[in-house]
Parts: sequence; C-alpha cells; structure tokens
Amino acid sequence: MIEKLTQVEIQARLSGVSGWALHEGKLRRTLKFVNFVEAFGFMASVALLAEKADHHPEWFNVYGTLRIDLTTHEVFGISERDFGLASAINREFDRRALPAS
Repeated sequence: MIEKLTQVEIQARLSGVSGWALHEGKLRRTLKFVNFVEAFGFMASVALLAEKADHHPEWFNVYGTLRIDLTTHEVFGISERDFGLASAINREFDRRALPAS
C-alpha cells in the first residue's frame, strides 16, 4: 500500500534528492539543456524509467528547459514513489552530464 508522507518526512527526505524542492505540494526540479533535442532526449529516457516504475511525472518543456513535478495521485500528495523516481531522474541526469570516456 502506498502511503502519503508527512511534511516532516518530506522535509527530511529532500536533502537526499539534490536539486528538488517542494512546490505547491509536489516535488519539483527544473533542468536546463543546451537545446530542445537534448531536453527531449532526456525526457525520453525519463519516460522509460517512469514506465518501469509505473509512476509518471508531470512535466513542462520549452526549448532547453524542462520542469518536472512529482506527486502520487493515489494518495493526493507525496509518497516514497516520488522520491524514488526523483533519485532515478537525478542519476540519469548525472550520467548524461559525465564526459564521454
């Protein structure tokens, strides 16, 4: 069963997901990319992660800017699922930022 996290639990967990903040009851991160193709490519990668987790983000993309909001609709708030997907998104972003070897 999915459980809604309390505000205290959310605040405690935020330090573990770099770049994410609480905004209007959702976890939010805004990412910048060089151009639309890079942003859209990242969105495609996240879509695969989200589908695997069966947890889908709300997002907004304009050119090289991508805003991602995470919330668990089943509990009308933030759950562990949101923090799990936020961590996976961070890993994918960091992986893309690493120089090619």
